[in-house]
Amino acid sequence: MAKRLTREQKKEQAIVDIINKMFEIAGHPVTYDDIKDRKDNWFQEYTMTVAQNEEWQEWGKRYLMKSLRLRAYRAELEMQWSSLAWGLKFSDFPKIEQDADTEV
Repeated sequence: MAKRLTREQKKEQAIVDIINKMFEIAGHPVTYDDIKDRKDNWFQEYTMTVAQNEEWQEWGKRYLMKSLRLRAYRAELEMQWSSLAWGLKFSDFPKIEQDADTEV
């Protein structure tokens, strides 16, 4: 009989699965194991489109709701935090032009 995972082990596995799926959706042949020990800004080496990010966010929300039994709002929030922490930069994010008269 297989041993059940603890809640903490499930969370750790979810991180691995979410990062692997991000690379898969973005079309990069990289996995969590390839980047887990890197101390540099590995997340800036790879890009994804806004549409790919939306697909990843939706997949991750469903995944977290099923695997960790989170409610929809909490799963969505966790995916937003995941995107902030480990998300790839966007290759097609629209640039905002600032007027010369506008002070920053």
